[in-house]
Amino acid sequence: MDSRIEQYDSKMTKSLENLYAEYNNVRAGRANPHILDRIMVDYYGAPTPLQQVANVSVPEARMIQIAPWEPSLLREIEKAIMIADIGINPTNDGKVIRLVFPELTEDRRKELAKEVKKLGENAKVAIRNIRRDANDSFKKLAKEEDISEDEIKGLEADVQKMTDKYVSEIDAAVEKKTNEILTV
Repeated sequence: MDSRIEQYDSKMTKSLENLYAEYNNVRAGRANPHILDRIMVDYYGAPTPLQQVANVSVPEARMIQIAPWEPSLLREIEKAIMIADIGINPTNDGKVIRLVFPELTEDRRKELAKEVKKLGENAKVAIRNIRRDANDSFKKLAKEEDISEDEIKGLEADVQKMTDKYVSEIDAAVEKKTNEILTV
């Protein structure tokens, strides 16, 4: 791959990875421990990722269980989950914290499906913006350096192929996540 195109490929890859990360945070009625990835717990005054201070497991399809390595952290973990506002209230039995995911109603499933499509559209916009930036930089390159119009057209065609590839990957991700949400 041309070095002038690689940087744009890397940006498009990051946009796609960002979409996948956002999809991990969309609750689909099943317990997904990735919903806790961004939660930080105050561990002796230092914000620490939840996974570093507790064992996170999924004992049932709609439940996440969090067992802190130090019992004194129960309150801090519970507080961090409440602050994160993930839409689920933690229950604390003195040893572990449980997050029980409620069954999704049909209306909520449809809302989530719309949200998934919107996130997908935002990712496509990001990909297209990267394509535009690439094409603009190629036009500047044509003015500044001695590069033929054919070479510029070739670079633009390569970026368009790359854009099409990422847009189709986004479409596939949207469809997969939508089906996951709408499946009861």
